[in-house]
Amino acid sequence: MKKYIFLYLLISSVCIIKAQTIGELAPEKPAEVFPPNAIGGDLMFCDGGMGLGAFYRKQIGGDFTFFSDLSFSESKDEKEIEYYDYYGNPYTIGKKNRVFLVPLNFGLQYRLFKESISDNLRPYINFGVGPAMAVTTPYDMEFFSSFGKAQKKFAAGGYIGLGANFGLDKSALIGFNIRYYYVGFFDQGVESLEGRYNKNIGGFYITINIGKMY
Repeated sequence: MKKYIFLYLLISSVCIIKAQTIGELAPEKPAEVFPPNAIGGDLMFCDGGMGLGAFYRKQIGGDFTFFSDLSFSESKDEKEIEYYDYYGNPYTIGKKNRVFLVPLNFGLQYRLFKESISDNLRPYINFGVGPAMAVTTPYDMEFFSSFGKAQKKFAAGGYIGLGANFGLDKSALIGFNIRYYYVGFFDQGVESLEGRYNKNIGGFYITINIGKMY
Protein backbone atom coordinates (compact mmCIF):
# COMPACT_ATOMS: atom_id res chain seq x y z
CA MET A 1 0.00 0.00 0.00
CA LYS A 2 2.81 2.40 0.87
CA LYS A 3 4.36 1.71 -2.54
CA TYR A 4 1.14 2.70 -4.33
CA ILE A 5 0.71 5.81 -2.19
CA PHE A 6 4.29 6.87 -2.96
CA LEU A 7 3.76 6.24 -6.68
CA TYR A 8 0.51 8.27 -6.61
CA LEU A 9 2.20 11.19 -4.85
CA LEU A 10 5.11 11.07 -7.29
CA ILE A 11 2.85 11.11 -10.36
CA SER A 12 0.68 13.91 -8.85
CA SER A 13 3.76 16.03 -8.11
CA VAL A 14 5.05 15.62 -11.65
CA CYS A 15 1.65 16.59 -13.09
CA ILE A 16 1.42 19.71 -10.87
CA ILE A 17 4.95 20.82 -11.79
CA LYS A 18 4.22 20.22 -15.46
CA ALA A 19 0.97 22.22 -15.27
CA GLN A 20 2.71 25.10 -13.53
CA THR A 21 5.44 25.08 -16.14
CA ILE A 22 2.92 25.17 -18.98
CA GLY A 23 1.03 28.02 -17.27
CA GLU A 24 4.21 30.03 -16.80
CA LEU A 25 5.25 29.60 -20.41
CA ALA A 26 1.84 30.55 -21.86
CA PRO A 27 2.31 33.90 -23.62
CA GLU A 28 0.13 36.84 -22.63
CA LYS A 29 -2.41 38.05 -25.14
CA PRO A 30 -1.00 41.10 -26.94
CA ALA A 31 -2.80 44.42 -26.50
CA GLU A 32 -5.23 45.39 -29.24
CA VAL A 33 -4.07 48.10 -31.62
CA PHE A 34 -6.85 50.45 -32.69
CA PRO A 35 -6.79 52.91 -35.61
CA PRO A 36 -5.24 56.26 -34.58
CA ASN A 37 -7.95 58.54 -36.01
CA ALA A 38 -11.67 58.88 -35.34
CA ILE A 39 -14.48 61.13 -36.48
CA GLY A 40 -18.12 61.16 -35.45
CA GLY A 41 -20.99 62.78 -33.60
CA ASP A 42 -22.12 63.39 -30.03
CA LEU A 43 -25.58 63.09 -28.51
CA MET A 44 -25.65 65.30 -25.40
CA PHE A 45 -27.99 65.50 -22.39
CA CYS A 46 -27.99 68.31 -19.80
CA ASP A 47 -30.33 70.36 -17.60
CA GLY A 48 -31.20 72.49 -20.61
CA GLY A 49 -32.30 69.49 -22.68
CA MET A 50 -30.60 67.70 -25.54
CA GLY A 51 -27.73 68.81 -27.73
CA LEU A 52 -25.73 67.67 -30.73
CA GLY A 53 -22.03 67.76 -31.49
CA ALA A 54 -19.26 66.52 -33.74
CA PHE A 55 -15.68 65.45 -32.94
CA TYR A 56 -12.32 64.58 -34.47
CA ARG A 57 -9.62 62.59 -32.66
CA LYS A 58 -6.02 61.78 -33.53
CA GLN A 59 -3.67 59.68 -31.42
CA ILE A 60 -0.39 61.55 -30.96
CA GLY A 61 1.66 58.91 -29.19
CA GLY A 62 1.47 56.60 -26.21
CA ASP A 63 -1.79 57.01 -24.31
CA PHE A 64 -2.48 60.58 -25.49
CA THR A 65 -5.03 61.58 -28.12
CA PHE A 66 -5.61 65.08 -29.49
CA PHE A 67 -9.22 66.02 -30.14
CA SER A 68 -11.42 68.84 -31.33
CA ASP A 69 -15.18 69.05 -30.89
CA LEU A 70 -18.02 71.43 -31.71
CA SER A 71 -21.45 71.28 -30.08
CA PHE A 72 -24.82 73.00 -29.98
CA SER A 73 -27.08 72.84 -26.90
CA GLU A 74 -29.56 74.93 -24.95
CA SER A 75 -28.65 76.42 -21.59
CA LYS A 76 -31.13 77.35 -18.88
CA ASP A 77 -30.85 79.56 -15.81
CA GLU A 78 -30.77 77.56 -12.57
CA LYS A 79 -33.75 79.59 -11.29
CA GLU A 80 -35.98 78.75 -14.25
CA ILE A 81 -39.08 76.74 -13.38
CA GLU A 82 -41.03 75.22 -16.24
CA TYR A 83 -44.83 74.97 -16.07
CA TYR A 84 -47.42 73.48 -18.43
CA ASP A 85 -50.69 75.04 -19.50
CA TYR A 86 -54.05 73.30 -19.88
CA TYR A 87 -53.06 72.03 -23.35
CA GLY A 88 -49.70 70.64 -22.23
CA ASN A 89 -47.59 73.46 -23.65
CA PRO A 90 -44.52 74.37 -21.54
CA TYR A 91 -43.85 77.93 -20.38
CA THR A 92 -41.49 79.65 -17.93
CA ILE A 93 -42.56 82.68 -15.93
CA GLY A 94 -40.19 85.64 -16.35
CA LYS A 95 -38.18 84.06 -19.18
CA LYS A 96 -36.97 86.59 -21.74
CA ASN A 97 -34.58 84.67 -24.00
CA ARG A 98 -33.70 81.16 -25.01
CA VAL A 99 -29.94 80.71 -24.69
CA PHE A 100 -27.95 78.33 -26.91
CA LEU A 101 -24.26 77.52 -26.47
CA VAL A 102 -21.94 76.73 -29.36
CA PRO A 103 -18.46 75.93 -27.95
CA LEU A 104 -15.46 74.89 -30.04
CA ASN A 105 -12.89 73.00 -27.94
CA PHE A 106 -9.40 71.64 -28.50
CA GLY A 107 -7.85 69.29 -25.99
CA LEU A 108 -6.16 66.08 -24.91
CA GLN A 109 -7.50 62.68 -23.94
CA TYR A 110 -5.46 60.29 -21.76
CA ARG A 111 -6.23 56.59 -21.58
CA LEU A 112 -6.38 55.08 -18.08
CA PHE A 113 -5.41 51.60 -16.78
CA LYS A 114 -4.22 50.38 -20.17
CA GLU A 115 -2.20 47.52 -18.68
CA SER A 116 -4.81 46.29 -16.18
CA ILE A 117 -8.21 46.53 -17.91
CA SER A 118 -9.37 44.59 -20.96
CA ASP A 119 -9.32 46.44 -24.27
CA ASN A 120 -13.06 45.88 -24.44
CA LEU A 121 -13.37 48.78 -21.94
CA ARG A 122 -11.01 51.72 -22.53
CA PRO A 123 -11.51 54.42 -19.84
CA TYR A 124 -9.98 57.88 -20.18
CA ILE A 125 -9.93 61.41 -18.81
CA ASN A 126 -10.08 64.43 -21.10
CA PHE A 127 -10.04 68.21 -21.03
CA GLY A 128 -10.58 70.86 -23.66
CA VAL A 129 -10.50 74.66 -23.97
CA GLY A 130 -11.52 77.10 -26.65
CA PRO A 131 -13.82 79.88 -27.82
CA ALA A 132 -17.58 79.74 -27.40
CA MET A 133 -20.56 81.59 -28.83
CA ALA A 134 -23.90 82.15 -27.11
CA VAL A 135 -26.97 82.68 -29.28
CA THR A 136 -30.08 84.24 -27.70
CA THR A 137 -33.57 84.25 -29.24
CA PRO A 138 -36.76 85.94 -27.91
CA TYR A 139 -38.78 83.54 -25.76
CA ASP A 140 -42.11 85.15 -26.66
CA MET A 141 -41.69 84.16 -30.33
CA GLU A 142 -42.23 80.76 -31.96
CA PHE A 143 -39.10 78.60 -31.68
CA PHE A 144 -37.90 78.54 -35.29
CA SER A 145 -39.10 82.03 -36.32
CA SER A 146 -37.32 83.49 -33.25
CA PHE A 147 -33.94 82.80 -34.89
CA GLY A 148 -34.70 85.70 -37.21
CA LYS A 149 -34.18 87.94 -34.14
CA ALA A 150 -31.17 86.02 -32.81
CA GLN A 151 -28.25 87.82 -31.19
CA LYS A 152 -24.82 86.44 -30.44
CA LYS A 153 -22.10 86.97 -27.85
CA PHE A 154 -18.62 85.51 -27.66
CA ALA A 155 -16.99 83.89 -24.66
CA ALA A 156 -14.23 81.48 -23.66
CA GLY A 157 -14.44 78.24 -21.78
CA GLY A 158 -13.74 74.55 -21.69
CA TYR A 159 -14.53 71.32 -19.91
CA ILE A 160 -13.08 68.35 -18.05
CA GLY A 161 -14.45 64.87 -18.47
CA LEU A 162 -14.32 61.19 -17.63
CA GLY A 163 -15.38 58.55 -20.10
CA ALA A 164 -14.75 55.26 -21.85
CA ASN A 165 -14.83 53.66 -25.28
CA PHE A 166 -16.42 50.22 -25.62
CA GLY A 167 -15.96 47.12 -27.77
CA LEU A 168 -13.22 45.59 -29.91
CA ASP A 169 -14.59 46.68 -33.29
CA LYS A 170 -11.78 48.55 -35.08
CA SER A 171 -14.03 50.51 -37.41
CA ALA A 172 -16.96 51.71 -35.27
CA LEU A 173 -16.43 53.87 -32.19
CA ILE A 174 -18.94 53.75 -29.34
CA GLY A 175 -18.24 55.76 -26.20
CA PHE A 176 -19.66 57.53 -23.16
CA ASN A 177 -18.40 60.72 -21.53
CA ILE A 178 -19.46 62.79 -18.49
CA ARG A 179 -18.27 66.40 -18.78
CA TYR A 180 -18.40 69.57 -16.73
CA TYR A 181 -18.52 72.66 -18.95
CA TYR A 182 -17.60 76.20 -17.92
CA VAL A 183 -18.14 79.24 -20.16
CA GLY A 184 -17.24 82.80 -19.13
CA PHE A 185 -18.33 85.97 -20.95
CA PHE A 186 -16.30 89.12 -21.44
CA ASP A 187 -19.19 91.43 -20.46
CA GLN A 188 -22.22 91.10 -18.16
CA GLY A 189 -23.27 87.90 -19.89
CA VAL A 190 -26.59 86.67 -21.27
CA GLU A 191 -30.12 87.45 -20.08
CA SER A 192 -32.27 84.34 -19.84
CA LEU A 193 -34.72 85.55 -17.17
CA GLU A 194 -35.90 89.16 -17.24
CA GLY A 195 -33.29 91.40 -15.59
CA ARG A 196 -31.03 88.49 -14.58
CA TYR A 197 -27.69 88.26 -16.43
CA ASN A 198 -25.39 85.26 -16.26
CA LYS A 199 -21.72 86.08 -16.73
CA ASN A 200 -20.67 82.46 -16.23
CA ILE A 201 -22.46 79.36 -17.48
CA GLY A 202 -21.56 75.84 -16.45
CA GLY A 203 -23.00 72.41 -15.93
CA PHE A 204 -22.72 68.68 -16.35
CA TYR A 205 -23.31 66.99 -19.68
CA ILE A 206 -23.78 63.29 -20.38
CA THR A 207 -22.45 62.59 -23.85
CA ILE A 208 -22.80 59.52 -26.06
CA ASN A 209 -20.10 59.28 -28.76
CA ILE A 210 -20.79 57.46 -32.03
CA GLY A 211 -18.20 57.51 -34.79
CA LYS A 212 -15.81 55.79 -37.14
CA MET A 213 -12.14 54.89 -36.56
CA TYR A 214 -9.68 54.88 -39.44
